Amino acid sequence: MTINCKGNLIDLSIPRVMGVLNITPDSFFDGGKYKDEKSMLTQVEKMLKEGATFIDVGAYSSRPGAAHVTEAEELRRILPVVDVLLKEFPESILSIDTFRRSVAKETVQLGAAIINDISGGNMDSNMFATVAELQVPYILMHMLGTPQNMQQNPVYKNVTQEIISFFADKIFKLHQLKVNDVLIDVGFGFGKTIAHNFEILKNLALFKSLEAPILAGVSRKSMLYKTLGISANEALNATTSANTIALLNGANILRVHDVKEAVEAIKIVQQLKP
Repeated sequence: MTINCKGNLIDLSIPRVMGVLNITPDSFFDGGKYKDEKSMLTQVEKMLKEGATFIDVGAYSSRPGAAHVTEAEELRRILPVVDVLLKEFPESILSIDTFRRSVAKETVQLGAAIINDISGGNMDSNMFATVAELQVPYILMHMLGTPQNMQQNPVYKNVTQEIISFFADKIFKLHQLKVNDVLIDVGFGFGKTIAHNFEILKNLALFKSLEAPILAGVSRKSMLYKTLGISANEALNATTSANTIALLNGANILRVHDVKEAVEAIKIVQQLKP
């Protein structure tokens, strides 16, 4: 199982780590932490040294209830960061966390390699056509509603079946447009209750029927820290536990704030392989 990132074939048969770089002032865990060029470069260098294959850069906070950010503001935040990161780390593979076609297009033109869309194409009707034109891997995430309303009252008859059906429909449309590399992200915490999240985690292996690489993003999320009655800052151990379950159930990429621990979890799980 491989994906093509700017001509480099990345093998996902051994799971990989995607390190998160939030450049938003209000992200749920590390909002406002990386305000200047030096702190961003230091964090990205650390994540790459610890074993991250991908760096996911986001300039639009998608935490529940986050304030809406204009397209102009998102571009103003993200373009200089992509530019400086690729100048400093030209071999790095940047994923751009955006639901807007304009941000996808401009960042890929600067050298970004992957588009990571929290809305699965639902918040910009031109996103699929743009990804097809750019010919980059596309991470298709499931979200019920928008970041502003997704956690108000999420209801499903069968959460796993409904999300698999969502993916099947979207993957078909993307393949019709000749998007070759589609990855799926079940969207832990995006329009799901804590019970929904754990049901999806338990059933993650069922998503392998879609024959697309699976990205799992559980890092320090409220499904973990609320279950334990702790804060996001205290949820590293819980994150490792959930990442291990995701790996055992077929996850190909772990999207995390803490790269070293995720790499270690992968190495341990790999020891179980024949």
